[in-house]
Amino acid sequence: MERMDRLPTPCYLVDESLIRRNLEILAGVKERTGCKILLAQKAFSMYALYPLIGKYLDGATASGLFEARLGREEMGKENHIFSPAYREDEFDEITGLCDHIIFNSFAQLEKFGSQALAAGREIGLRINPECSTQDHAIYDPCSPGSRLGVTAENFRPELLQGVSGLHFHTLCEQDADALAQTLEAVEARFGEYLPQMKWLNFGGGHHITRADYDIDLLCSLISRIQEKYSVQVYLEPGEAVALNAGFLITTVLDTVHNGMDIAILDSSAACHMPDVLEMPYRPPLLDSGKAGERPYTYRLTGPTCLAGDVIGDYSFDAPLAPGDRLIFGDMAIYTMVKNNTFNGMNLPAIVLRHEDGSDQILRTFGYENFKCRLG
Repeated sequence: MERMDRLPTPCYLVDESLIRRNLEILAGVKERTGCKILLAQKAFSMYALYPLIGKYLDGATASGLFEARLGREEMGKENHIFSPAYREDEFDEITGLCDHIIFNSFAQLEKFGSQALAAGREIGLRINPECSTQDHAIYDPCSPGSRLGVTAENFRPELLQGVSGLHFHTLCEQDADALAQTLEAVEARFGEYLPQMKWLNFGGGHHITRADYDIDLLCSLISRIQEKYSVQVYLEPGEAVALNAGFLITTVLDTVHNGMDIAILDSSAACHMPDVLEMPYRPPLLDSGKAGERPYTYRLTGPTCLAGDVIGDYSFDAPLAPGDRLIFGDMAIYTMVKNNTFNGMNLPAIVLRHEDGSDQILRTFGYENFKCRLG
């Protein structure tokens, strides 16, 4: 806590030892099953840690050209990509960067597949098993009207020549029981095509490093599919790599009262932790409780003009005052990759806590980072 008091706020602090702990769990799954695991950069793209991650995982997966470049430049192992639709003016570069290129539709496969194959790349197709197992509609690729993946009704097996694998991604921070349910749907709708494939990608959303996650069930599911269909299974977790390994350190700027006590922080839900508003999500906060659990309850808010820039209601043992520091947990995933400069808010500094306990400020931001995005 004392060391954190010396860091600038707001800042993201990622703990290297906690990242390694997660990676060791993932490596255990690989050892037990022979599956391959990729870093989903859409959740965590802190490339200063890619050399460490690359020691445990098989590579990275991207959602677009820039992530593909980052994975190739900073990790340099297997490099996969999926996009709902590729741009013609980017596809040449993508084929030069990525080993596996996954298409979202047969139209995209027909448009770009031969070019990818000519470059010696493996190509795959995303399928939609139409099996919803979660409550977050914004993150449910199987919701009605979803643009993500080919449904069984629209599947065209006559166009599978050259396709070496199928891909599905349906989960969001879920346990292995949801994967088991999803695999039943995958096999029911697409199982007849699996024997002609080299690999099957289970996508992400697997909360493997969560304390109560059923790793035994996950491993049994992976092994069953690999043995039954003679395919290589891939997983692409993002959250699991950096789950509970990062913090957002913030300072109280002011307190006001309007029917309840309100604290205004130098961190914004809208700018610095967007999942708080999108999911919605209540991040854990060190030395606090739920509203009413402790003597002093505050609504924690950001400094932007957005009336809904609210992080949540938390209680404390003592009143908050300007200058107090608060430390939110689980702030490595979907923060740095999604933050923004709405209202001219500065971006949080990025800090790496090394395994020897020392803190290194990797990046700070300022006015030029705001201005360079505008014209």
